[in-house]
Amino acid sequence: MPDIAAELEAIAGPLRGSSIPLSEAEVSIGREPSNDISLLDAGVSRHHCLILNSGDGQFKIQDLNSRNSTFVNDVPVIERVLASGDQIKIGSSLFVFVLPDTERAKSASTSVEFDKSEARGGSTIVLRKKDARYLQQLEDMQANSRTVGDLNALLRISKAVNSVRGLEALEKQVLERIFEVAPADRAAILLCEHGLDEWTSVFGWDRVTGPNQAVQVSRTIVTQVLSEGVAVLCNDLPATESFSDTASIMERRIHSVLAVPLEVFDRTMGVIYLDASNPEARFDEEHLQLLTAIGGIAAAALDNARRMESLEQENSRLQAEISLEHNMVGDSPRMRDVYQFISRVAPRDVTVLIFGESGTGKELVARAIHRTSSRANKPCVAINCAALAETLLESELFGHEKGAFTGAIAQKKGKLEIAEGGTVFLDEIGELAPSLQAKMLRVLQEREFERVGGTRTIKLDVRLITATNRELEEEVKRGRFREDLFYRLNVVALRMPALRERREDIPLLSSYFAAKFAQRSNRAVLGVSPQARACLTAYDWPGNVRELENAIERAVVLGSSDLILPEDLPEAVLEKAESAGASMTAFHDALRESKKQLILNAFEQAQGNYTEAARLLGLHPNYLHRLIRNLNMKPMLKHAAAE
Repeated sequence: MPDIAAELEAIAGPLRGSSIPLSEAEVSIGREPSNDISLLDAGVSRHHCLILNSGDGQFKIQDLNSRNSTFVNDVPVIERVLASGDQIKIGSSLFVFVLPDTERAKSASTSVEFDKSEARGGSTIVLRKKDARYLQQLEDMQANSRTVGDLNALLRISKAVNSVRGLEALEKQVLERIFEVAPADRAAILLCEHGLDEWTSVFGWDRVTGPNQAVQVSRTIVTQVLSEGVAVLCNDLPATESFSDTASIMERRIHSVLAVPLEVFDRTMGVIYLDASNPEARFDEEHLQLLTAIGGIAAAALDNARRMESLEQENSRLQAEISLEHNMVGDSPRMRDVYQFISRVAPRDVTVLIFGESGTGKELVARAIHRTSSRANKPCVAINCAALAETLLESELFGHEKGAFTGAIAQKKGKLEIAEGGTVFLDEIGELAPSLQAKMLRVLQEREFERVGGTRTIKLDVRLITATNRELEEEVKRGRFREDLFYRLNVVALRMPALRERREDIPLLSSYFAAKFAQRSNRAVLGVSPQARACLTAYDWPGNVRELENAIERAVVLGSSDLILPEDLPEAVLEKAESAGASMTAFHDALRESKKQLILNAFEQAQGNYTEAARLLGLHPNYLHRLIRNLNMKPMLKHAAAE
């Protein structure tokens, strides 16, 4: 297949208004003139990123460890497959990736050429579709033979194959036409992938009860058709030796069976199956010939429809993953596991329990699950169980009736009721009081509740996602959390990684937050300097992503240059970075040594007493302990005490 043309449309930056074709297998972008696309911009690294063309229509962008990151749809990325319409931000430049459909059509039809000659002569006949004889119903013709009826059925099926979209709709059309020409009581189309154990589609029709019904078929006959690739016609089944001991046939008093294979490229991919209970409803060789012809016409269309549905489902799954990556920043293996977890559980309406330290993004995961679920068009309501007192939380969750308590001057719907049809996210579920735990257990078991002060039972249809920073199993052992509620909540569980467990995501996150707060505060911040990035990566971030976000916001607000520098970062980050050996400025080296000397002097005066040394320094003892740990001074103080 020839390469598909793609372009970058520059809508901001030094190349604004230009259109750049991506015709090479590898297109480099950077500040140096040697790049294929050179951007004279201080915010662009010398070799910033690559756009790679695999040759099969797939384009991928790859960041080259740039100083200020490469953004796709406002999210910093390391590597990402591009889709038409994606916005790529590199420094102050903004590009739109364009993959025109017209270019696909041109490249796919290079074997066809059109000449410019005109049709001449008087023998040209123009035939309109409404006048085409063989596209009309053959029953309008003056003939009553069975052959005409069979041809009519084949023509209808051929038209359905070309006009009906969707596997189930196509199966229904085929069986409907078959019922018109065959005396069957029941019919079914069975499609398989690898033998009888992997049915990919089963569609049944009972002449009495209608389509899409459960229809029993003979495994013996279906196995024979699939394994041998032959059609089977049998009347008087009870008297036929090879089928007389088949339990399903004898129990349902099946008298006649007709089954033909569905074959595509010499591969049997399914069976059309008919049976009849009436002894007078006999299948004959004409029925066999007709059904074989129907199978030949319909097989390819059914196979294509099945594959199309499979591709659409896979496309939906991949689009869900792409959407998740657009809304969650991180490309580490731990975060990829999180994305995969969300894409798997979101379509399934199960209760999810998210474990993780504070600030790891548990609510972000809950909202991502909601957005990619079938409930996405309904509300997603979040409640922090630790933020409210027990009585207030009960009213917030379940609502209350007028006069239920002092101040309840009107009826109020609770968050559970407001979220009807959608998702409820309960953060810090481990803080739930015992009485509320019992009520939540009823909600999960019975899907119903009552408002505070009310007697009317309200039915509920919500998906519940909960989160906690506690170890609930330990809470259960200590009797602080109901065991039965824990097992109801813990249907599917995810443990969110702490930021220190995915340090490779810190540069991406810091670039993302720098761009976010720079735009919010209307400041021109190009990114994070290498020295500041080293400090950020060395720090353990006990507050996780939330703490990093606050640190970057502070740096953007207080900084004075177009890059975030080490001196813009909180002291705790710098102290840890210094002890980790990150390269610092002379100022910070001198400041570090001054801190050490002050602490040593205070300990000498306090004769090794931590509390007294903290008092002399005017610090809280806990803060002094943290300083000593971050400055790696414990060995030094032990040595001084020994002397």
